[in-house]
Amino acid sequence: MTIAKNGGREIALDVLTEVLENGAFVHVALSRALFKYQYLEKQERAFITRLVDGTVERLLPVDEALSRCSSTPVKKMKPLIRTLLRMSAYQILFMDRVPDSAVCNEAVKLAAKRKFAGLKGFVNGVLRSLSRRKAEFAFEEPYLKYSMPQWLISRWEKEYGSERTTAMLEAFLTERGTTVRCRLERASMEEILESLKAQGAEAEPSPYGEDLLILKNYDYLEGLDAFAAGWLQVQDASSYLVGRVADPKAGSHVIDVCSAPGGKSLHLADLMKGTGLVEARDLTWQKVALIEENVERSGYENVRPQVWDALELHEKSVEQADLVVADLPCSGLGIIGKKPDIKYRVQEQDLSDLAALQREILSVVWRYVKPGGHLIYSTCTVDPLENQENAAWFAAHFPFDPVDLSGRLGEAVKEPSMAEGWIQLLPGKDPCDGFFISLFRRRDGERDEQKER
Repeated sequence: MTIAKNGGREIALDVLTEVLENGAFVHVALSRALFKYQYLEKQERAFITRLVDGTVERLLPVDEALSRCSSTPVKKMKPLIRTLLRMSAYQILFMDRVPDSAVCNEAVKLAAKRKFAGLKGFVNGVLRSLSRRKAEFAFEEPYLKYSMPQWLISRWEKEYGSERTTAMLEAFLTERGTTVRCRLERASMEEILESLKAQGAEAEPSPYGEDLLILKNYDYLEGLDAFAAGWLQVQDASSYLVGRVADPKAGSHVIDVCSAPGGKSLHLADLMKGTGLVEARDLTWQKVALIEENVERSGYENVRPQVWDALELHEKSVEQADLVVADLPCSGLGIIGKKPDIKYRVQEQDLSDLAALQREILSVVWRYVKPGGHLIYSTCTVDPLENQENAAWFAAHFPFDPVDLSGRLGEAVKEPSMAEGWIQLLPGKDPCDGFFISLFRRRDGERDEQKER
């Protein structure tokens, strides 16, 4: 990606072009740009982040407003002009501290600089019209108010009801900070908090664990001394609960079949206090490189990253694991708040396709569990097709029984479903990502020859 040399808006324009026109993932493209431009002032980097994330997050109302102010349909605009207008419209509609006149002027300059001088008048006219008319745009329809495709809203309302769906939609648009797990065997909480405070980062406790913090008002994570020293590991509270549910014994053999970037694997390694072995597998070397980076930074000796396709049986692993973690590829609908482009990428048919893929993987990886051992099936989505329905299917087809989760997660997490071996966390109800966790125990004495029924 080629990013311009001057101005936060120009950097944001290039990142958004990668995302909205070329299909890049917003968190990847933005992180790459912020890493490249570490020398920028914190305020400028925060502006770029807000502009990129916000434009993607509010894309549906932005396009609706542009369509009312432009004689040219949004879909028929030149790609760069379309992106430029989208990010400018976001500033006019949702960034009150930025003067509309400055937005218009900077957009016109960028159009000219990017060899579209002939469209300066068009850009100026659309944005000035939008500025004059912005009070007209109430965006009362839920799909515009929350910038969420209607099929998703309808699906969630059918499953969770209108009130809970609205709470979830609002939560996706609410900034929650970054949750990190503190490695208290390497540094005390006091040392960690002092280090963060010295660098201007704000930290508040999470209700889900004494070793969890929620970070806010920091520039970039890699610049924090506590992170560089391996004292902190990024891990949402929902993902952290996987380790709490698993509760591995010292010396256990754990296989995490889809591990990248490795947060759950590293947590399990810490819970075993450096004993045993965690095989942290994933499909490609690029994904495994992310695990290796975290392992090296944090100094783990009981984690073994490995490239392996979860759909392929690893014969040497059959009945070797005390615990298998199957946090499988999913629609990601629970993490829209962090990765807003997900809501535009995922289509309804994808849910069925992903549920089928999850069953394929489960049909392979269950064989790694020893009789009497455990398997965790989890996803970062909120759709029952991928979650409860697949958990029920797994219990019906393989020699495993659900494990009662009551009491495993303390006072902060209590749901009736936990007695049945699973829990569905929902944004707006729970202070974390949307996440599903289920736990199964393989029956004693039922050897590998007992396959699918």
